[in-house]
Formats: sequence, C-alpha cells, structure tokens
Amino acid sequence: MTTVQEPIDATSTAGTKPPLTLLLAAPRGFCAGVDRAIQIVEQALARYGPPVYVRHEIVHNRYVVENLERKGAIFVEELDEIPDTKAPVIFSAHGVPKRVPEEAAERNLFYLDATCPLVTKVHIEAARLHEAGHEILLIGHAGHPEVIGTMGQLPQGAITLIESAEDARRISPRGGAGAKLALITQTTLSVDDTAEIIAILRARFPHIVVPAKEDICYATTNRQAAVKAIAPRADCVIVVGAANSSNSLRLVEVAERAGCPRALLVARASEIDWKALEGVRTVGITAGASAPEALVEEIIEAFAARFDAHVETVATARESLVFKLPRPLREACARPAESS
Repeated sequence: MTTVQEPIDATSTAGTKPPLTLLLAAPRGFCAGVDRAIQIVEQALARYGPPVYVRHEIVHNRYVVENLERKGAIFVEELDEIPDTKAPVIFSAHGVPKRVPEEAAERNLFYLDATCPLVTKVHIEAARLHEAGHEILLIGHAGHPEVIGTMGQLPQGAITLIESAEDARRISPRGGAGAKLALITQTTLSVDDTAEIIAILRARFPHIVVPAKEDICYATTNRQAAVKAIAPRADCVIVVGAANSSNSLRLVEVAERAGCPRALLVARASEIDWKALEGVRTVGITAGASAPEALVEEIIEAFAARFDAHVETVATARESLVFKLPRPLREACARPAESS
C-alpha cells in the first residue's frame, strides 16, 4: 500500500477554513469493462453517426448516460422500443439474456455486444456446467441486470439464485442429496459476503463445483480492498456512484464494516449533506466502477471550497487491463470513412 500527499489549490486565505484530510482510494472509478462499454457507444456514434440505440443503461451512471444522450445515443429497456433501423443497437455492459441477441438477429438489427468480457466468461461457464449435467447455483442479487442476463443464458429453472447466507443454508437441490451441483457468482458482489456463502455451500455440499477463483471481477475486488485501507482512518467515506449500481452499494457496506462510522453514497457533489459533515477531520473518497473521475474531481473541489484540505492518495493496487472492442466495430473503425 502506498500513500501520496497532493496539495489542493484553495481560493481563500489559508487558515480561514477548518482543516481536512481527504483520503483518496486507488483504484477507484472506471474499470476495463465499463471503459470498453462506453467506448463502444462513442465509437459507434463516431463511425455510424446518430442515432445509436442502447438497450438498458450502458453502465449504471446517469452522468455517463446523459453525456451519451447528448451525443445521439437513445436508451431503451427492450428491443421492441426500437424501430426497424440499420442504426447500431448496443447491449449494455451487464449482459443480456440469450433471447435478446436472438430477437435482434430475427429483426436483422445490427447489434454490438458491450457485455463485460468477465460477465461473458460467467455466461460461458454456466453453459458449460449445464451441458455437463450440473444443477447451477448463482450467488447474486435478484433483479440486477447482470443476474437477469446470466440466468437468461439457460432454460428457465436451470439456475437457482442464492442471495444470502440464509438462502445457502436453506437451499434444497432439485436433484436431492446426490445432485451434481456447481456454483457461479455475479461479478459485483461483496467479496466477504460471497466468501461466507461459498463456505456454507461447501460445508453442506462437499462435492459442489466451485470456480478456481470466484467470478467476482478484479475491479470489484480491488476497489473493496482500497476502501478497507482508508475506512478505519476516516470519519466518513463518500462513495461516488449510482443508487442502482451494485458495486457502488457494496463499497458503502465495505466501508462501514471496515470501521468507518459513516459511509455515504452520492451521485455527485450537489448531493452532499454538508451539515452532516460538520466536525469531520478526515474523509475518505472512492468511486464505483461505473463512476467517471470527473465526478470525483468535482467532489474534491467542493471540499476544497469549504475546508483547508489536502489529498492523500492511498493506493493498494495498480490496474492496467484493457479489453478489445467487438470485432465488427474494430473492423469498421479500421476502414476509411465512406464519403457522403
């Protein structure tokens, strides 16, 4: 773990504002899957021009979605909201049920799949386990788009959802005591909660097939580890992210469990309750995997306007992973643009 102190420019005279230390977690913010998904929309707009249709929010962040809308992206929840068109149709980073690309193909829609490759890996594993005759248990949150997409890879009833340790204690395999069980997980879960659930399932079903490494993605794991490093030192931890972002919600939980007396989820600086922060001396800041760095900078500036603040970056890991764009888009971008 490394820490770096960074000065903040303050507009008013030093000493007239209360002192504050900002602990900036690293890694934070965009992961490789989110960055790839946003690039797919931006490159499609640049190559084909607007409109570009996107099924579901490309990532769970309104700031990102609204920026893309201004550039010509149109967001829908289902394909039946899209007219017959030759414009690109993009599937979100969370993944989609198998029926969605099938429907797109039936309508001859030109679609680009922005599903995070780590989510695709879970889909492939689920199909492989099902073909091998396993009854599949999925650790995840009901109603989350990623869970809907993963369960939608297989026939209805082929996957049983496990949401909690209590579910793990109560689950009764359809195949009885001799059932061939296998486990997969949503990629954006709490590392600690998932470990507890897996331990319960392993104790109950010693022969259950568990991935060599849980499906929780590297970015989720790294961001939670960084929060654990700053939380014990902070009077409050602010998580920049959306209320419907699973990985952002997990960061709030991790901060509280790691010893921070208060953790807040905010979409941007305008949502901060400054009265609730009176008397704080140290504030931790992080961002969910779908929150852009611009929103973190906005919050740092808001603190600098009210406090005599300095930033201390606390780094627990370095990330360099980059995912390729879908082949049809790479090939299209490599060709010379057609003259009008």
